[in-house]
Parts: sequence; C-alpha cells; structure tokens
Amino acid sequence: MVVLDDPAAVAALRPDLARLAGMTVRGLIVTAEGGRDGADATSRYFAPAVGIAEDPVTGSAHCTLGPYWAARLGRDDLVCHQASARGGGVRVGVRGDRVELGGRAVTIVEGVLSAPAAPPP
Repeated sequence: MVVLDDPAAVAALRPDLARLAGMTVRGLIVTAEGGRDGADATSRYFAPAVGIAEDPVTGSAHCTLGPYWAARLGRDDLVCHQASARGGGVRVGVRGDRVELGGRAVTIVEGVLSAPAAPPP
C-alpha cells in the first residue's frame, strides 16, 4: 500500500502497468485521505500480475484500507471512494478484527452451483 498526500494525485495516476506486473505482490493499493463528495479516503487498486490492470471497485482492498484509515482518522465508520474509470463508493465499518463493506454492486455474471450427482450404488 502506498499513501499519498492528495486524493487528486491518486485519481490522476497513470501507472506503468508492465512494471507493476513484475512486482512480487498480488496487487498495489494507492490511497490518500479525503476525496470526492466528502469521502474519508480515496483509493485505486492495480493487480496486473494476476491479470487485472485496475480493479474498478475492490472489496478486498477496502478490508485493508478500513483498519488503516479507521486508526488514522479515529473512527470505525468510513465512506471511501475508489477513483478508477468506473469508480464507486464503499461504506466501511471496522468491527474488531472484522470489516463490514456496503454499497451498490453491479451484477456481471449470474449462475447456479449444483452439487455433483451421487455415484451409482
């Protein structure tokens, strides 16, 4: 995770994705305090090494961002903004060792999982 001083700098990033793909970590969170519409924190998440140039809105990243910003800002309920091209807001609640996330979601795929058929007797 990289913390910048200005949420506008987070939004304006134009990272070298080929270079990021060579990192030895799954992804990179870039964040700053404050942001659009009164957000407590702004972020972006890049993971080209696993085939995701930039994730539009990342729940798992906010599970890291929540405790970090809660400690820095002195409160457990936050509103965060992910500043990707699509972007989105995430409500974050830190509850001990758990993080609750809320917001609007976009359904990309729907499906049904079924148990495998029982083998013949």
